[in-house]
Amino acid sequence: MTQEELDALMDSDDIDSSNLELEVGNESDLQSNEAQKEEVQQLEDAKVSGYRPNPDVAWPPPPPSQEHKVVHQLDDVTRDSEQKATEMMEKLENINNFFADSEGLLSEIGKILDKNIEIFSRLNEKFPNVESFKEALELNRNVKKTSDEIAEKLQSGQDEVMLAMDSMQYQDIHRQKIERVINVMRALSHYMNSLFEGKIDDSKRVGSAVHIEGDSTADVVSNDDIEALIANLGKK
Repeated sequence: MTQEELDALMDSDDIDSSNLELEVGNESDLQSNEAQKEEVQQLEDAKVSGYRPNPDVAWPPPPPSQEHKVVHQLDDVTRDSEQKATEMMEKLENINNFFADSEGLLSEIGKILDKNIEIFSRLNEKFPNVESFKEALELNRNVKKTSDEIAEKLQSGQDEVMLAMDSMQYQDIHRQKIERVINVMRALSHYMNSLFEGKIDDSKRVGSAVHIEGDSTADVVSNDDIEALIANLGKK
């Protein structure tokens, strides 16, 4: 339908032109706008739910859903990273405490072994022909040697725990780098929003023209649009 046909329809006696006046600031219109926004959002969500990335196509990018919002994902990464890093540091500290406690208990055992070795050494010197004293002396010396090896292993374990804690510090540095990227992105977002900000609220703006002189087509309104317009006028 051309612009002339639309004008003729709008000027006909069957339609009261007073029904076409817009009510600005009316509460019912605001509710209608909210309902339309909600409907549009539902349609967008439906489109988003059916989105499937195509590795062969670089454009368009993923829709701005909760799964694809960059800052949301980075915030989740930093939050989870900090939480897991804290848990890991606590576990490593507990392991280090276990090593320290075990080393302390092993030290007490070592003192007892040293006392046994001293006693059996004297007995073996005084009674060289008693085989049991000699065997007990040798047994305590072997156990003391094993105890010293265990103590070295525990110290090595403590050293590894300290190295793991140092490595976890790099994880915190990476988290701080991500947070810095988030801050830069948010600053750019605020700047762009301020740059394109207008004095008039979008809900109060005049609708965009469907047809402007010079357009390649003369079909400004479809028959379905006209029928919808007439139906809306009949409800007022």
